[in-house]
Amino acid sequence: MTRARRMWKALEPFHAITYFSPETRQATDALGLKGGWMSYFGCRAAPLGAVGPELVAAMFYNFHPAMVARSLPDAWTYATPEQLLDARLTAVDNAVRRLFPDEPPYQTVWSGDAVKRAAELARQAAELAPVAGRPIAAANAALEWPDEPHLVLWHATTILRESRGDGHVAALVAAELSPCQALVTISAAGGPSKEVFQLNRRWSDEEWATASDDLRSRGLLDADGALTDSGRALRQQVEDTTDALADQGWRALGDERAGELHDVVRPMSAVLMSAGLIPADNPMAMRWD
Repeated sequence: MTRARRMWKALEPFHAITYFSPETRQATDALGLKGGWMSYFGCRAAPLGAVGPELVAAMFYNFHPAMVARSLPDAWTYATPEQLLDARLTAVDNAVRRLFPDEPPYQTVWSGDAVKRAAELARQAAELAPVAGRPIAAANAALEWPDEPHLVLWHATTILRESRGDGHVAALVAAELSPCQALVTISAAGGPSKEVFQLNRRWSDEEWATASDDLRSRGLLDADGALTDSGRALRQQVEDTTDALADQGWRALGDERAGELHDVVRPMSAVLMSAGLIPADNPMAMRWD
């Protein structure tokens, strides 16, 4: 596993608190937003301002545009981006305090010194993460840093994952994989199932079939929907490029600090994964072992 992928795996669950904890939905419900997906698109897009669905669909990449349009721009009629930024940070604060109670065995993982050190290292990493050509990462990096260490840690993991994600989109575009084709190929490569992606990204059976047919015409899928040798090579190229682009920041941070951050945060993420916060078959393709 590359350094960049190892760091993503260690840090992603802490960032994902904002997507999977009930506190986020509670906070956005209180503002009047309708449903979990309006909450998701509103909170994740909030650093960009009151943007429209076309821009969000383009940057988030693998969501069906019609799915995005059911949430935006309507979300902005209930709450401003600034209100949603406050709501998501408050929700993370409440979720972390619930998920890491001040009692055994959590005290070992969640000691004050560990959290402060994790926050310090993660912020250093986030401030070194590349943002040029990475609009979602740049928008989050432009926000003010919170004060509490656990919120600094969350904000840093957010910048880091969006920097990686923006680079991943660039890799998919370079590979000429459309949003739906990106999902078809990662599913065929052993990632999340078609059913998980259709539930969470909303591409229809017909659209999935059309994407698959185009991949077959390019020699990337066989008649049974499995990746060919060329398909596996292209999918690996996408992952290798994603890691290489993300590694720019980790290389600047250096092995020693990156390794320390990994070792401090991974036990925290293990708590989140073992608690069932993130489903085992999730659309982020996050597998834990």
